[in-house]
Amino acid sequence: MSVITELDQVADELRDAGRLLLTTHENPDGDALGSLLGMYLVLSQLGKDAAMFLGAAEFPLPYEYRYLPLDGVMNEPPDDLEERLVVFLDCGNIDRMPVDFLRDDRIRIVNIDHHHDNTRFGEVNLVDPSASCTAELVWRLAHELGAEITRPMAEALYVGLVTDTGRFMYRNTGAEAHLMAADLIEAGASPNEVNRQVFESLPFRRLELLARALARVYRLDGGAITATHLTREDFVETGSDEHDSEGIVDHLRSAEGTVVAVLVRELLAEDRAGLRKVSLRSVDGRVDVSRIARGLGGGGHFQAAGFTTGLPLPELLERVRVEVGEQL
Repeated sequence: MSVITELDQVADELRDAGRLLLTTHENPDGDALGSLLGMYLVLSQLGKDAAMFLGAAEFPLPYEYRYLPLDGVMNEPPDDLEERLVVFLDCGNIDRMPVDFLRDDRIRIVNIDHHHDNTRFGEVNLVDPSASCTAELVWRLAHELGAEITRPMAEALYVGLVTDTGRFMYRNTGAEAHLMAADLIEAGASPNEVNRQVFESLPFRRLELLARALARVYRLDGGAITATHLTREDFVETGSDEHDSEGIVDHLRSAEGTVVAVLVRELLAEDRAGLRKVSLRSVDGRVDVSRIARGLGGGGHFQAAGFTTGLPLPELLERVRVEVGEQL
């Protein structure tokens, strides 16, 4: 007797659906956007009426991803929403897409993700924490559905792969990730071009913002925690937006002796004044930072997680320090 896998179930759902709406989490990263575009291209190739959705508040997208062909993304629900299968990609829980119309009980949801703390909120779920990224699951589905991996599809999925594996350096990088990379490169993805667009074609203001963050780095508990923070004034004075802080926390994790790196930044939107976004990175796997983030209303991966909080900076850092100490 054959075993029906989650991959089989989701593939069947996608085959049977004539019309679909694809979406991902708020503040989308490379895996979210690469998976969204990749899945859209797969379904379009198969003759499906597929549409992509992101809230208007997500635009403009982070600078490094604006070259991706996402011009057709909808900001409003389609009139035939109830007749479409809604596919969430790279979304650990439905609250990470704060749009009320997607919580309608009449909507059928497929949930495709690789976060280990995914709440399995879909009627059908493909959740595989062993996958390096959600783009890897889309790649598997593309082959399962018999799609041809075209160059645009390969480039979109390669963006998801290299960003979520830290260019193949993170703990989630397995043999399958390298097999996927080889397949995508053979299909036309250019590692050099993706690297140039995503990592090496950034505005100078990012360097200015990084300089400010590095100028106030401090270390706690003998260097086990390396942290810094950015204020609203830092963003305003450098002409930066919130996306420009991406990657700063990875500079912190490179300091010798660091177990957990922490970036705290004040949010810019007027309706979020007083709130701080916290990014956590675990360097050697001894600390599960997603556990810390979940305890403060966020989530993420074992080694990369985040949350938003109204705690004052000293209290916030003390909370993180205590929780890191408990795990060590």
